[in-house]
Amino acid sequence: MLPDLNRLKVFYHVYSLQSINMAAKDLHLTQPGISQHIKKLEIEIKTPLFIRRHKKIIPTQAADKLFDMIKPFIETLGSEIGNIAKPMDHPCGLLRIGAPLEFGRTYFPIICHAFRKKYNQVKFKISLGEPDQLLDMLNRGVLDFAVIDYFSAKDQFLGKPEQYKIDPLAEETFILAGSKEYFETKMKKRVTFETLVLMDFITDEVEPVILKHWFWHYFKKPISKFNLIMTIESHQALLSCVRLGMGLAITADHLVWDEIETGKIIPIFPTKKKVINKISFVQLRDKKPTLTEKTFQTFFKKQIKTKESLKQTE
Repeated sequence: MLPDLNRLKVFYHVYSLQSINMAAKDLHLTQPGISQHIKKLEIEIKTPLFIRRHKKIIPTQAADKLFDMIKPFIETLGSEIGNIAKPMDHPCGLLRIGAPLEFGRTYFPIICHAFRKKYNQVKFKISLGEPDQLLDMLNRGVLDFAVIDYFSAKDQFLGKPEQYKIDPLAEETFILAGSKEYFETKMKKRVTFETLVLMDFITDEVEPVILKHWFWHYFKKPISKFNLIMTIESHQALLSCVRLGMGLAITADHLVWDEIETGKIIPIFPTKKKVINKISFVQLRDKKPTLTEKTFQTFFKKQIKTKESLKQTE
């Protein structure tokens, strides 16, 4: 049996504000009334939700889990309830979208801005993260759909691709990039296995999976250890290190197009066979897309496949 929904609403406010007093003011209830709601909810779910310490309350782990479960529902309900009476013959309402970190930072601001120029009743909630995080959010109903880096997510898709609708969006080429100075001075312009394995590398992965894949793709030789001089979480910071001539790093070609064209960054290709990464829209297969979702996805595809448009977003 589901817990009383009104008590869940009270819990949401108490947890969000970390205060029974402030929740009482927001909900126009008395403090004893709020406390009674929380006590009854704890009885319903058979676990304590808050530890009382003088005038403070401390959420338990059970409270953290419960809040994560009900937060998307309550917040979406609050933002969307006003759209129920609106006609559904044009895009409107909130779109909850997940995207890879750098892809999302690079392309979503300008494309969402352009979309809102046409459909100003659409709002966005963009979540940036790793593929496993985005797929988990998708499965929990926190996202309407996600843009997934298929190369990084292929292990998560294995064994369960039938539960997702995967719609190809774009392809990007992974390159091993270095500054012109590093390429000419440190590498002596030599693109051989023996030269490359001795170079300095920078990565934004805890485990350099894509770097290992790059070497296997071109040389069919496994590499157990690289000379990793820096591991850094931000891809933009990684690119800054490349520009400074610190070493080599894997990146997507479209993130450094202008610098490749001007010769400031050298893409290293041992052979003509490139490492291609597929980026796709991913939705739960049994979820029927709304008009707003379908309209945005069509718009996004047109924008992302225009090379000149992509350059303007950098």
